[in-house]
Amino acid sequence: MPAIRRSRIAAIVIVFLLSALWYIRHKPGAWSYQYTSYTPALPKAPANDGKVHWIKLPDRYPVSSYISYPTGSPANIPLVQASQPRESAAEKQERIKRKQAVLDSFLHSWEGYKEHAWLRDEVAPISGQSRDTFGGWAASLVDTLDTLWIMGMKDEFELAVHAVEAIDFSTTMEKDINIFETTIRYLGGFLAAYDVSGGQYPVLLAKAVEVGELVMSCFDTPNRMPITRWDWQRYSNGNAQEAPEGSLVSEPGSLSLEFTRLSQLTKDPKYYDAVQRISDVFEEGQNTTKMPVSIHLSKPASGAFSEDNFFTLGGMSDSLYEYFPKQYLIMGGLLEQPRKLYEGFIEVAKEHMFFRIYNPKDQNLTVSGDIQVIGGGNILNRIPNGQHLTCFAGGMVGLASKIFNRPSELTLADELTSGCVWAYDNNPNGIAPEIFSVMPCPKNLDCKWSQERWHRSLAVFHPLAGGILEDDGSLSERVSKIAKENRLAPGFTQITDRRYILRPEAIESVWIMWRITGEKKWQDAAWRMFQAIEKVSRTDIAAAAIVDITVDPKDVKGQRMDSMESFWLAETLKYFYLCFEDFGVVSLNDYVLNTEAHPLRRPR
Repeated sequence: MPAIRRSRIAAIVIVFLLSALWYIRHKPGAWSYQYTSYTPALPKAPANDGKVHWIKLPDRYPVSSYISYPTGSPANIPLVQASQPRESAAEKQERIKRKQAVLDSFLHSWEGYKEHAWLRDEVAPISGQSRDTFGGWAASLVDTLDTLWIMGMKDEFELAVHAVEAIDFSTTMEKDINIFETTIRYLGGFLAAYDVSGGQYPVLLAKAVEVGELVMSCFDTPNRMPITRWDWQRYSNGNAQEAPEGSLVSEPGSLSLEFTRLSQLTKDPKYYDAVQRISDVFEEGQNTTKMPVSIHLSKPASGAFSEDNFFTLGGMSDSLYEYFPKQYLIMGGLLEQPRKLYEGFIEVAKEHMFFRIYNPKDQNLTVSGDIQVIGGGNILNRIPNGQHLTCFAGGMVGLASKIFNRPSELTLADELTSGCVWAYDNNPNGIAPEIFSVMPCPKNLDCKWSQERWHRSLAVFHPLAGGILEDDGSLSERVSKIAKENRLAPGFTQITDRRYILRPEAIESVWIMWRITGEKKWQDAAWRMFQAIEKVSRTDIAAAAIVDITVDPKDVKGQRMDSMESFWLAETLKYFYLCFEDFGVVSLNDYVLNTEAHPLRRPR
C-alpha cells in the first residue's frame, strides 16, 4: 500500500476517533456521574376513563375591556449580581466537590421518586409509598423539571418532558383545587422549564396554557377576584361563582409572576389582566388596614382588607410581599405599582416587625417577628417569634435594595439572613426549627449579651418557668434546667414548632446574598447547612422531614416523617446546588425566581 494512502487512512481514523470523543463528551445528556437505568412506564390515556372532567365554559362574568400590558422597552434596572468572585484553583476544586455532593443528594431523591412514585405527586421516603397531595398531577415531576435542566441532566429532563404529556389537568380526585399551589408548582414549573431550556420544548408552554386555562376558570366571579380553594366540579356543572368572604392574602397575591409571564409568552392579555386586578385591589386596600404592612386575612369578594389585627411575614402572607420586587422585575420596570406596594410596607416592617436579637457572640442579627394590634390600633404587641418561613425576607430585602436603589438596606438583608443562619448553627443538629422565640434587643439601646438577661427572659416567657420574676437564689439553676430539658441554646426562649420539613427559605436567602455580594461566607454557610440536612434527612429511598429537629443528634433519625414535599427537589436542593455552581448559571440579572424557585426569564 502506498505510503500516501496509509497516511490518508491514518488521518481519517484519527479524525473519526476525535469526532467520537467530542460527541461522547458533548452530546446532549452527557455528564460525569452515573444514575440508575430505571425507566418508568408511561400510562396511556383511556378513551373513556369513567372520571369526571373539567370543562371550560363561556364566562358568566366576562371582562369587557382588558387591562393593557405596559408598552415600551424595559427600564434601566440596576444589575443585581456582584461581579464574578475570584477563586483560587484550590477554592474552585472545593466548590466543585461541594456541588457534586449536592448533585449526588438530588440524584438519590430523584431516583427514589422515579422508582416508587413516578407520575404521582410525592414519594413517601420511608415506606416507599406514593401520594397525591396536589391534585395528583405529578407535582414532584413538574416541580423538578427546571432543576433537571439546571443540573445538566438533559436525558432525564427529556424523559420527564415526555412524561408530562400524559398528565390530564381536566380531572382530579380532589374536591377543591388549591389555586395557589397549582399556580406556583405546576404553572410556574412548566414556564420555568420552558424558559431555562430556551423554548426548545413547545409542549411545556402548551402544558402551561393548559394549567392557566384551568386556573382562569376560578376568576369567573362578579368582581373577577379568584376563588382560591376552587370547587371545579361545581363550576363544570354551570353554577355561578363568587369569591369567598375570607382568604389568606398570600393566595390571591402570589399569582402575579406566573400569569404575567404566561401573557408575555402567549401574547394573550387575559392572564395579566386577571392578576393585575388583584394588584389594584391590594394597592387600594394597603393603607386601610390597622398597619400598612402584611395583611393576614382579606375579603376579596368585597375588596375589604381592614378587619384583621394580626400581621406577619410568615405563613399565610409571605409570598405576597416577596412578589412585589419580583413582579417589578418580570415586567422590566414598566409598572411602578409593585415598587409602590413594596415601599408602602417595608418601612413599617423595619419599624415594627424586624428586630435585632441578643446572642452570645454579639453579632448583628435581625429576625422578622409578628405584630398584634390591640385596642383599636393604639397598642402594638410584638411577638418575638422567628419562623423558617420568614427566612425568605433577607433575600427579598437584598433583591429590593439593588433594584430599587436602596443601598442602605443591604446591611439589613445581611442581618436578616445571618439571623436565620444563626438559628441553624445554634441548634443541636445544625438546622433551624419551624417556629421559635428569641430575645429582642431594645431599639437603639444596648444589645450586649448577658447570661443573666437570658435566664430572666426564660423565667418570664417560657411556660414551664411559671413566670418567675424574683431570684430566690435558685433562679439560674432552675432556668438552666429548663433550657437543658427543652434543648434551648443561649438566645432562644422557646421552640413552639420543632419540625424541619425540608424547607428552602433560609438557603434561598443565603443564595441570593451570595449572588448579590459574592462574599464567600455565604457559600460556607450553605455548606454547613447542607451537610446538616443531608446527615439527618437521607433515607434509603429519598429524604425525610423531621418531627423534632432539636433532639440529640444520636436520636434524630428516629424522628423522621414519611414525607418529602416536592419543594425539596424544586427549591431546597436547587438553591444549595446554585450556591456552588458557576456564578453565571441562573443569573439574577437574567431571571426572577417565583416562590417555588422556578426561574422565569426577565424581559430584555
